Amino acid sequence: MRCPFCGAQDTKVVDSRLSGDGDQVRRRRRCVVCGERFTTYESAELNLPRVIKLDGSRVPFDGRKLRSGILRAVEKRPVSTDQIEAAVARINRNLLGTSEGEVTSKRIGELVMDELRGMDQVAYVRFASVYRNFEDVAAFREEIERLERHPSPEAKRAQLDLLAELDPKP
Repeated sequence: MRCPFCGAQDTKVVDSRLSGDGDQVRRRRRCVVCGERFTTYESAELNLPRVIKLDGSRVPFDGRKLRSGILRAVEKRPVSTDQIEAAVARINRNLLGTSEGEVTSKRIGELVMDELRGMDQVAYVRFASVYRNFEDVAAFREEIERLERHPSPEAKRAQLDLLAELDPKP
């Protein structure tokens, strides 16, 4: 691995450990020439399916687009980088689990919405507003009412915990 500071090709691995859901290896490296330390991430090269866009064109799956869409939705929200990386990893695993070589962009959008719904409801509505092309306030209201009628499993668990705290134990 080339040193990002001085360009030397001689670096040593100081520490290795699993990262995320165990599908990446995080390595701390030290440059033998300049002594600077840096982190690299290693993951398996996977053959993700091609994406069929709405216009019928087919493009290679781009994980950067997936991550950037999620990042835009969670901007200025209390969502950690670990949560985002875990969501991206789950979506990637789901796409790899399909036996087909192609997947529609609509399917990817639905997977993102499922992840955001459990992560942060404001981020979910933000993403849904762009993804579903909301044109007026009524569309936002309908989506929010749908969220209230069908809360995510995480929201349901949190509600049950709050109720349990209010209920005095004998």
